Amino acid sequence: MSHDMIAVLDFGSQYAHLIAKRLRHLGVYTEIFSPKSDINALKSAKGIVLSGGPASVFAEDAPEFNQEIFSVPLPILGLCYGHQLIAQYYGGKIEDAGAGEFGKAQLEMTVDSPLWEGVQAGTQIWMSHQDSVTKCPDGFQVIGSTSSCSNIAMQHRKRPVYTLQFHPEVQDTIQGAQILANFAKRCGIQNDWSMETFVQETVEEMREVVDQRKVLMFLSGGVDSSVAFALLNKALGPDRILGLFIDNGFLRKDEATTILERYQELGFNNVRAYNASDQFLQTVEGLVDPQEKRKRVGAMFVEVRNHFLQELNLVPEEWMLGQGTLYPDIIESGGSEHAHVIKSHHNRVKEIEDLMEQGHVVEPLRDLYKDEVRKVGQVLGLPDSIVWRHPFPGPGLSINVLCAHGNERFDRNSAILGNLRNIVSRREYDVGLLPVRSVGVQGDQRTYTQPAVLIGPQDWEQLEQLAIKITNEMRDINRVITLLLPQKLPALHIEQGYCTKERLDLLRKADDLITQACRDNNLMREIFQILVIILPLSVNGNGNCIVLRPVCSEDVMTAQFAKIDWEIVNTVAQQIFEIPGIDAVFYDITHKPPATFGWE
Repeated sequence: MSHDMIAVLDFGSQYAHLIAKRLRHLGVYTEIFSPKSDINALKSAKGIVLSGGPASVFAEDAPEFNQEIFSVPLPILGLCYGHQLIAQYYGGKIEDAGAGEFGKAQLEMTVDSPLWEGVQAGTQIWMSHQDSVTKCPDGFQVIGSTSSCSNIAMQHRKRPVYTLQFHPEVQDTIQGAQILANFAKRCGIQNDWSMETFVQETVEEMREVVDQRKVLMFLSGGVDSSVAFALLNKALGPDRILGLFIDNGFLRKDEATTILERYQELGFNNVRAYNASDQFLQTVEGLVDPQEKRKRVGAMFVEVRNHFLQELNLVPEEWMLGQGTLYPDIIESGGSEHAHVIKSHHNRVKEIEDLMEQGHVVEPLRDLYKDEVRKVGQVLGLPDSIVWRHPFPGPGLSINVLCAHGNERFDRNSAILGNLRNIVSRREYDVGLLPVRSVGVQGDQRTYTQPAVLIGPQDWEQLEQLAIKITNEMRDINRVITLLLPQKLPALHIEQGYCTKERLDLLRKADDLITQACRDNNLMREIFQILVIILPLSVNGNGNCIVLRPVCSEDVMTAQFAKIDWEIVNTVAQQIFEIPGIDAVFYDITHKPPATFGWE
């Protein structure tokens, strides 16, 4: 089926496919292209969008770009890196201003523009950049700014060429959909795309890809794998697909029983359970490096799959591997040409990639985001218990267990602490640094830094403002947390701690307490995901610390920390603090970006 199309050129941004998704939500069909594409490949496009990316436009490793694309007489929209690339091409100036912008900002519209039609002054936008356009090129005019950046939007005076430093494609840019709709309107495109269309075309595609083979589908019980399983059942029929639910020992409290009961209730009789918890615990024994842990877990899934096929006397060549992979998994694993690896995903380890090269993997949802998957689930008639289940990745709680050998060195960095104190000066907060590191994403680049701690009043607005200010002004901080208990930050030392059943059981208790509290207070639909992190930090060498990380999001690519009522937070914190072996309880107050959802 042919559709009017807007082409998105992918410069490696974490948000490149998110641009396509937002346009699809508007009923606009999109396709992703390399920035090196020949202009003939874009001949069916009615508009072109240049995505963001992790590189600087003046860096030696800047992506190759076919400049002939600028000669195409089509509307063009440059976002973030695309904003800077267009400014550079037309003679503007781009500089590293010293401080970046991450997270919330307010849009000041300085000049009327077709992009601003229906957009309110001062609307919230979402930033993620280090470099800035400091000189507008000839032939362009600045049409927008923020309090800290004088040029965050431009338009050509004669041609339909527009640029934005911020990201209209993310949910946290409140009127981003309106801005993209305004651009689509300039393209004169027909709105003929829907999730019903996606289901119809994907069913046809899956029948063609699988052909005469069958599919063994990895099931986690989560929305992604469950929707992919339902879609493949629709395409192939239940006799040609078998669901494999693996208990890897990293599940939440009572989760295995609940998941299997749910599949039975849905009438999926083609699901088999396999308990491999001992094997998975052994494969991560003694591991500290989070990337290595994820790779080992992913490899073990493939090993269990092969063993399962052998047990049932099934011919591996006749069975494809099905996965509920989404696009955020791919892009965070560095799955596009210019993307940075933010964190490896279990569904993108070498063993999986080897099967993919052999044509043995099928992923019907690989180009979608979480909110789109939920819509597919609704189109397929799945119940809310599946469609609105909180995300829970295949590696489960293992990736929420931070590990250490106990001999890691974390010097007290007086310069960082001094800068933190300067930022929070005239506020009623003390500051600290934890002797662990967590992963973040700043300007589409992976960062790995110590989290800052704020100790003081329980005021969500003040804490949010400080967290944004700290991560904007300090490039060596990507995550900020606040202390819940005890009242003063204890002298915490990093201790030996691995992903063991004992630490997982501690984490399960804490996870169950906050999850149950959110259920009791009807917060499960408001909160996208509840993460609970266990840290190998102790006062006396025998304890751990817990970080609560509930987040509000639509599609994983951006998020805001959840501002749960303080009475609920403090009650849960007290319950967790009373668990033997817990020395402190924290709350993560960082948006994404600059922090990721999890800590590793």
